[in-house]
Amino acid sequence: MSLFSSGKYSTLRMPAHGERKMIIPDGSWVKCKSCGQTLYTDRLEDNLQVCWYCNCHLPMNAQTRIKTLTDPDSFVEMDAALRSVDPLGFVDSKPYGARLEESVKKTGLGDAIVCGSATLGGKPFKLGVMDFRFMGASMGSVVGEKIARLVEAATAAKEPVVLVTASGGARMQEGILSLMQMAKTCGALARHSEAGLPYIAILTNPTYGGVTASFAAVGDVILAEPGAMIGFAGPRVIQETTNSKLPEGFQTAEFLLDKGLIDRVVERKNLKKELQFLLEIF
Repeated sequence: MSLFSSGKYSTLRMPAHGERKMIIPDGSWVKCKSCGQTLYTDRLEDNLQVCWYCNCHLPMNAQTRIKTLTDPDSFVEMDAALRSVDPLGFVDSKPYGARLEESVKKTGLGDAIVCGSATLGGKPFKLGVMDFRFMGASMGSVVGEKIARLVEAATAAKEPVVLVTASGGARMQEGILSLMQMAKTCGALARHSEAGLPYIAILTNPTYGGVTASFAAVGDVILAEPGAMIGFAGPRVIQETTNSKLPEGFQTAEFLLDKGLIDRVVERKNLKKELQFLLEIF
């Protein structure tokens, strides 16, 4: 095959007359954050954003995640028009309102979670997927409200709930209003449980803060992707607070599986099959 093949994974263009170097389009390659290997973006997409050298599970946006966990064209979004506001007039290095506008433009999302109805293997369920690109998928009023509405709709329809987490925790720009979402989401899930209906949590890297301390940790079944970092505060904060030496890898999915917080660690390529199985047995 020629060096300048037009095959599926080729990014090289034959130099024009007089050019002396190959042209590689921007965005064609990314570097694995774990092993440092260079990865071709199209092949990475085919491999579900998993490095084929070290099996590192790289970030996946909400739209792609939804496609990997549902029947084709079955997802119908709910509450897409909900938008965060700035009740405190919060300013750090820039106004909160400006941060929201930047995230909307960057991601094309209204906020840090996408919720809706879907089927998998023909079984209906309600699905919420967090997207870390939107302000670190921090949980503000809109995220909490969308999750609560999703769970309440699932309870009314007698359907399972599946939430895929990826978050840095509470959204500090909303102060105590953000912390209130912990109680709101858990309250809705408690009523869902009282109705005898299942909730499946899928924890991805990273899942931290108020999300871990609320709805991420109360699933009837809790799954996690390999290597996912899961906890309340970062290791440095915990070590300084407790003044103790922490176990190696104590916030990884594998460590938490061994300690009983997580039920199974499932590779991304197997998640759809695993979720379908759980929906069927429930």
